[in-house]
Amino acid sequence: MNMIVEAQRAVTLDLPSAKIAAFLAQSDRPTPFLVVDVDLIAARYRSMAAGFPSAMIYYAVKANPAPAILQQLNALGASFDTASLPEIQLCLEAGIDPARIAFGNTIKKARDIAAAFALGVSIYSFDCVAELEKIATHAPGAQVCCRILVETIGAEWPLARKFGCDLPMAYDLLILSQQLGLQPLGVAFHVGSQQTDPSQWQQPVQLVADLFDRLAQVGIELTVLNIGGGMPAQYRQSILPEAAYIDQIHAAIAMAFGDRLPTLMLEPGRSLVGDAGVIQTEVVLISHKSYAEDQRWVYLDVGKFGGLIETLDEAIKYRIRTPHDAAIGGPVILAGPTCDSADVLYEKANYELPLNLAIGDRVEILSTGAYTTTYSSVAFNGFEPLRSYCI
Repeated sequence: MNMIVEAQRAVTLDLPSAKIAAFLAQSDRPTPFLVVDVDLIAARYRSMAAGFPSAMIYYAVKANPAPAILQQLNALGASFDTASLPEIQLCLEAGIDPARIAFGNTIKKARDIAAAFALGVSIYSFDCVAELEKIATHAPGAQVCCRILVETIGAEWPLARKFGCDLPMAYDLLILSQQLGLQPLGVAFHVGSQQTDPSQWQQPVQLVADLFDRLAQVGIELTVLNIGGGMPAQYRQSILPEAAYIDQIHAAIAMAFGDRLPTLMLEPGRSLVGDAGVIQTEVVLISHKSYAEDQRWVYLDVGKFGGLIETLDEAIKYRIRTPHDAAIGGPVILAGPTCDSADVLYEKANYELPLNLAIGDRVEILSTGAYTTTYSSVAFNGFEPLRSYCI
């Protein structure tokens, strides 16, 4: 109960740091733009590393691949989980040792596997025979992790079905990986992004432990348990503190593996960079659809196609800060600026904004450091991609 109270108190409309507050106060840059405090990311990484002192922490580059972020995490000793050859190349340009880069996407072109292997990347993920065969052909002798399917209950951005295979298939594939000359390293899973329930790691950890035991009986000794990402950023819903996740994950591993603990591998993205970023945007238009309607439509100069695609189905609910937050509020529908009817951010999530909000006001969308710049379209309707500043 105390942890829940602590988390609820943490949900505010405060800017995340004095650095960001000063940047915004002194800035007359055209909106929209994202500003990220790299020091906050460093602090979050140190906290996670302290909570998992023996783990290999592979930052999920897709969350935010800004060079300043990669360089900061590299200096702190992080490793890096990549989803594509261009992400691998970004890491190398940031000075990262290819030995600390994993090619974690289970859907890879054969030529990209070959190129990554030539660059020195030696860890690859797979979840089917065809992908395993590609790796064996184009990255001979590489280390491989098999991703399994798990439930994603409690996740605000689920990752079910597209990635992973069931346990009987994983068992056969890991045996096959050794027969193909690869090094079966371990098993990976992901309980869903923005996972609000720390108990969701318990069942898949037990499933992996059982799979480890079965494979040991046929001479395959796996060493790595990859629990993926999933730990949350602070959006509108209150969340438990990081310590609650750390404690439950450690307890689940101890219960499942006993004194034969595997090497733990994590792939955090959102939880490292999400809260360190703020998007500043401008109110372009405020309107009503009829004389009888009280609910205002508030159009911002950033929307789904400008980096806020995770508002799809109103899944991720960002906190929104305005210059008038002390004033009386009223219901709104929030939308982006493009000529596409899908570019509505929140219609059913009961958002309220101050009644004296005005066209031209600058507002901030909090905890937008993850999955915004990389989702921004190149030029839909002619709007430029979301600009980003790392400070």
